[in-house]
Amino acid sequence: MRKNLLANILDAPVSEPSTDVARRGAARSMTRSIEEMAENTRRMSHGEAIVGLDPGLVDASFVSDRIDEDDEDYARLRDAIAEHGQSTPILVRPHPERDGRFMIVYGHRRVRVARELGREVRAVVKTIEDIAHIVAQGQENAARANLSFIEKALFARKLSGMGQSKATIKAALTVDDTLLSRMLSVAETVPGPVIDALGAARGVGRDRWEELKKLVAFPAKAELAREVVQSADFLAKDGPERFGHLLAAIKAGRRPQVRRNLEPQAVTWAAPDRSVEATCRRSGKSFSLSLTAKDAGAFGEYIASHLEELYGAFQEARIRDRPGK
Repeated sequence: MRKNLLANILDAPVSEPSTDVARRGAARSMTRSIEEMAENTRRMSHGEAIVGLDPGLVDASFVSDRIDEDDEDYARLRDAIAEHGQSTPILVRPHPERDGRFMIVYGHRRVRVARELGREVRAVVKTIEDIAHIVAQGQENAARANLSFIEKALFARKLSGMGQSKATIKAALTVDDTLLSRMLSVAETVPGPVIDALGAARGVGRDRWEELKKLVAFPAKAELAREVVQSADFLAKDGPERFGHLLAAIKAGRRPQVRRNLEPQAVTWAAPDRSVEATCRRSGKSFSLSLTAKDAGAFGEYIASHLEELYGAFQEARIRDRPGK
């Protein structure tokens, strides 16, 4: 009887509240509470439970699917959670290599918000293998995170480089053979520094990326593209405008005026076993270091715990390398 009652609750359609009632804060809170209880009940009926975790015990996924963070979207998410709480739990798995820790399957931004707010993060803990992890992460982020075409293409390339099958990659991204082939072709043909400079390129779809791919398939055009993304004109553009500027410059075939002593916008590094990948970006007086892959959390903690001695070594090297020393 109890099981039938639970099924009726989960299957029953939820009617929309009237406009007048929806405006009232108490009604909104009650509706949200009902939705959360239904979600919790559904998960518990599948043998899962929602728990509160210390975000300090939660590490990033072993494969990343974002190029950069949308600051405005993140700020809206943080403000919403700060005011109303975290309505949707994240999914984590027990860390496959570190006892007592967890690895994010999806929900990286919600973990980041929890860290900043000093709160626990609500999570479903589920023991799953790598392939199930990849499929769940890809499908959730493709549906919820609005990943751009190039982010999906790079995710596909990473999975392919890890030895994942085409069937797994297609399931993770919900694409067919043709689209997967085009994604991989773009990610493998467009030079890495050009992709890094363009970033997530939200709003730029498959057709324009394929147009760029066809242009840079010629070595001379690829070299020109590398020069364009280092030019002052390119760097002065906002993100969405950069793609159009790059295409126009390549088609015109004119070499840009490149600023002298310009620092590369992004430098990437990977450990020989690919257990850690790093992306370094320098812009003016700021410098950012982003770590991904399975050992990212542990390596990041190691760096953070040795900052004082690393800075001391940096100061010694700078003094030693001064002219006349």
